Amino acid sequence: MFGYQGKYLRVNLTTKQIQVCLIEDELFRKYIGGVGLAVKIVYEETDADTDPLGAENVLAAFTGPFTGSRVLSASRHHYVARSPQTGILGESSVGGDWATQLKQAGFDGVVVTGKADGPVYLWIHDGEFELRDARPIWGQDSFESAEWLKAQTHEKASAAVIGQAGENLVPIAGIPHLGTNTRFGIAGRTGMGAVMGSKNLKAMVAYGTLPLSFADDGTLKDSIQQAIPHIRKATADFTKYGTSGGVEKYEYLGNFPIRNWRDSRWVEGAKKISGVRMHDTILTGRYTCRRCTIACGRHINIQDGEYGPLDGEGPEYETIGTMGGECMIDNLEAICKANELCNRYGLDTISVGAVVAFGMEAYEKGLITKSDTGGLELTWGSSEALIEMTHRIAKGENVGRLLGKGVQGAAEELGGNAAEFAVHVKGLEPSAHDPRRFWVQAVSYATAARGACHNANWGHPYELGLSMPEIGLMKPHKSYEMEGLIHVAAKLQDYQTLNDALVVCRFAQVGGAVSLTNVTEWYNQITGNNLTVNDMLLAGERIFNLKRLYNTRAGISRKDDFLPPRFMTHNRKGEGMTNQLPPIGQMLNEYYEYRGWDEIGIPTPEKLAELGLLEFAMQPAA
Repeated sequence: MFGYQGKYLRVNLTTKQIQVCLIEDELFRKYIGGVGLAVKIVYEETDADTDPLGAENVLAAFTGPFTGSRVLSASRHHYVARSPQTGILGESSVGGDWATQLKQAGFDGVVVTGKADGPVYLWIHDGEFELRDARPIWGQDSFESAEWLKAQTHEKASAAVIGQAGENLVPIAGIPHLGTNTRFGIAGRTGMGAVMGSKNLKAMVAYGTLPLSFADDGTLKDSIQQAIPHIRKATADFTKYGTSGGVEKYEYLGNFPIRNWRDSRWVEGAKKISGVRMHDTILTGRYTCRRCTIACGRHINIQDGEYGPLDGEGPEYETIGTMGGECMIDNLEAICKANELCNRYGLDTISVGAVVAFGMEAYEKGLITKSDTGGLELTWGSSEALIEMTHRIAKGENVGRLLGKGVQGAAEELGGNAAEFAVHVKGLEPSAHDPRRFWVQAVSYATAARGACHNANWGHPYELGLSMPEIGLMKPHKSYEMEGLIHVAAKLQDYQTLNDALVVCRFAQVGGAVSLTNVTEWYNQITGNNLTVNDMLLAGERIFNLKRLYNTRAGISRKDDFLPPRFMTHNRKGEGMTNQLPPIGQMLNEYYEYRGWDEIGIPTPEKLAELGLLEFAMQPAA
């Protein structure tokens, strides 16, 4: 089929065997690519007894039909494995140029099984592949390792390479990506870096020059050219200020997390760490993923002072929200330093910020003491505590070992009343968007496969100003309104799941830059298929339900589709903001019925038959 290479690499690290596996066209039609193919493989090859850090876990990384095409914001790929952080389905998406390099090297994806007897890296280039010794860089950070890897392979290669956090099997470790077009990106969420570390796989390096074929490249080119002016206009603020340009607005609306989600306002603090301040003080340039006009990446330079010299990538909105707002740290340079450390160690910045905030509240309440921290004052607003804890989490030292488990794991080990202020869903800490402000987000946090994930439906823009006529959302959904809420939440989940299969960036939707109709037309021009908008949404729904089946087999049900106590009992109040506690019980009742799931949240055989997933209903559910 056009738009694909039609094969993936299967790497058994235990036996050191690498196989080229063909992919049938029917699988592409059914699961599209990206997260779709990755989830199907991981579902079939792992089960409820799989040890996330065992050799039997499977790590799947897949590109999609948009990868390497003319479609903008589409140089991305998706990882799936059983998560060492949550124990359920783990997944993470990342941009840059690794996806395009892999596809131009001749493969749509990589599936890794087993465990090597020593550190290795995988080198893939123009149809060739081999495992090589990675002992010289074991123990080095991702930046140092990438330089060495490029010297050993190709100067324009792209490396997916773990740092010390992944090597140390820290459950919140991610997979940094360093290439040429994009200096840095990280698959941060759900501990995929620890999965790589558990397999002694230091890196996967790709470089490719092979041609890709598309069904109607001429029409695709014309369509993209027509869309570019609108995309640039709609995303102009993202280009100028990056994702963190919205910090002050979201603080005003009550969407920004403050002091582990328990405070209402932080006006001056938000100003000090916003994307606007970054732009006006330390921003020196912008960077972009391959074939993207938005350039939301920040390049910063701090020349001197306590946190200089620092010349590298600036923090995103989510990082500023968790490390800044949640921890009450209003020093932008300190946040930049902690962000840099996470990038080098290979840590999820969202989870690091959230778990340090949890640690600060535990310290305040006496569940963590100064003797536990080795004398470190783990207090609100302490830049020293944030930076020192980032080091300790990556190394598994002292209280860092505890916090490196994530909020859920740390709360369980601490005991007492720690669960009362442990903000997570299914073990995953939420990103910096408050479900008390956006109820579409509340539904997503509760029901998303990987846990509290705003990207599972990316609903907040569709309450603030965006519409999507293709799903019946003729105007933005009215905040705190139950009527129509479940339809919007579920359809947006299907749409965003589709985007993770294609694979295309959420930011292409900013300001309505790219519509579902655009996406459908481009898919057909690339593949030669003739799918409708409804066909595309059905594919997203199919993949979303398969992810749910993975989790229900692991024991997930209604009891787990909760919001943490702080989101259910603690309302935020302040000038200019309105927050209302989401009625999660009513939401789940309506959501399950709409989805065609039973009363405890398991997809019914009738729904699975409708989606072409009935074969999976035969497998036992916990």
